[in-house]
Amino acid sequence: MKDSLLTALGLVLIIEGLLPLLMPQAWRDTFQRLIVLKDGQLRFIGLVSVLGGFLLTMFSR
Repeated sequence: MKDSLLTALGLVLIIEGLLPLLMPQAWRDTFQRLIVLKDGQLRFIGLVSVLGGFLLTMFSR
């Protein structure tokens, strides 16, 4: 369990780091767009991300 969690965390960090590494200006533009969103909109994006991750995890088993 511990190894799987560390592997998952490592993969998340790799994926999250690709955009600022390869396209820093696009990364900045994305964050500037996120700043102007309202709290409800950000929560909805978070909910969709969590549900998408959950579904991917369930389908991968």
